Amino acid sequence: MPGQRFRVGIVGLQPGRSWAARAHIPALNALSESFEIVGVANTSLASAEKAAGATGLPRAFASVAELIAAPEIDIVTVTVKVPPHLEIVKAAIGAGKHVYCEWPLGNGLAEAEELAALARSKGVLGVVGTQARVAPEIEYLRHLIADGFVGEVLSTTLVARGGGWGGSISEKKIYAYLLDRANGATMLTIPVGHTLAALRDVLGDIAEVSAVLATRRPIALAVDTRETLPVSAPDQVLVSGVLASGAPLSIHYRGGAARDDNGLVWEINGTEGDILISGPSGHTQMVQLSLKGARNGEKVFRPLEVPASYRSGWPEDVEPGNVARVYARMARDVREGTRSAPSFEDAVAVHRIIAAIERAAESGSRTALA
Repeated sequence: MPGQRFRVGIVGLQPGRSWAARAHIPALNALSESFEIVGVANTSLASAEKAAGATGLPRAFASVAELIAAPEIDIVTVTVKVPPHLEIVKAAIGAGKHVYCEWPLGNGLAEAEELAALARSKGVLGVVGTQARVAPEIEYLRHLIADGFVGEVLSTTLVARGGGWGGSISEKKIYAYLLDRANGATMLTIPVGHTLAALRDVLGDIAEVSAVLATRRPIALAVDTRETLPVSAPDQVLVSGVLASGAPLSIHYRGGAARDDNGLVWEINGTEGDILISGPSGHTQMVQLSLKGARNGEKVFRPLEVPASYRSGWPEDVEPGNVARVYARMARDVREGTRSAPSFEDAVAVHRIIAAIERAAESGSRTALA
């Protein structure tokens, strides 16, 4: 029914700083005709009460289990660190709830496949937060490529900065877990994963990859505590491959921030022209992107302005704007039985690429994707 409002419970909300606070709450508030935030659950009731009070939410749940079991919750939004995703999402699906889980869906491919299969078997909608896919610039880029702006795509090259794996972290409590590869929240899985999700939409599937994963900074400084911490996550991700179309692909992500706000340079080269996508960092899901293009005899790239229709009606800020676009698709999917929001199945496809990159880097040989 078109007028149905979905009642959301958020797992993992820290006022003022967490992704849920910065992106999910303003996104849901902007879609008040479709969503109502019922409450929050954190690791303790005291933490949930503090978060609910600071953000004006009506209820603090005593535990995640209580939130999931609450009959007044239709959708469970999971915005905690990656390791607990499996347990929380499994419980939510088991309770018959629809789920919006932040990316990465699981700590590795096997967990993602398990959650996708479970959502399928229970008949609930699993949505994953690969929101770069719905960014206005990515959607417009997809249409430009499909409409033949560059002609046949010959190749694509992407060089970017991944941020947090640059030798220091601002707060040990919040960011130290990113340094341990075992936690599944690395430069490869987070910014590269988000970008791969968008790249697949624009250019199609990846057929095979070769890769180098290197940890060139084995020690990171926690600025707040002045401790040095061991690093096992890669700070260099170098991928070469071939798209299903036959076009060569090159990706290089480096840890740390760009010196000049030029943290993403993505070029798509074709028989009729070229498109250049740029941004301040390689976190394509959370930064303002821009497009430039040149065709045929043009010697200078010109701005490719995204039509106003791609932006009107959405929050202006990039983070809540992109998250709101995912939620709007989710509402439509639940109401109409469509599949327009990034799904758990889509997440598995990206996890498969990441697993192939890891296998290729370990073996030193080209790895085909099934």
